[in-house]
Amino acid sequence: MPDSPDAHDPALEAGTPPPDLPPREVLDTAGDLLRALGAPVRIAIVLQLREDARCVHELVDALHLPQPLVSQHLRILKAAGVVDGARSGREVLYRLVDHHLADIVVAAVSHAGEEQR
Repeated sequence: MPDSPDAHDPALEAGTPPPDLPPREVLDTAGDLLRALGAPVRIAIVLQLREDARCVHELVDALHLPQPLVSQHLRILKAAGVVDGARSGREVLYRLVDHHLADIVVAAVSHAGEEQR
């Protein structure tokens, strides 16, 4: 697997990005977030959670995917701080932690749609 482009950037390797960039920790966190959002199923989950919190079975029904797959992707999103789950009776309701993340996903999907034309 080839090295990532920034792996050869001495300033980034040293942890000190050029002065016009945010600190390395911010760049690392942004990279982690974008990786968490980088799977089609997780993009679809974020789009489903834009308007309202949903439980797993609602996401399964909306996405037409198996429950274990949806749960696996929810765990990844939760670990990345994208979603949070709160128990409501026997269900866990998942919601977006920050709706700015939905804006990022919507922008990416819109851009991809434009590329298809």
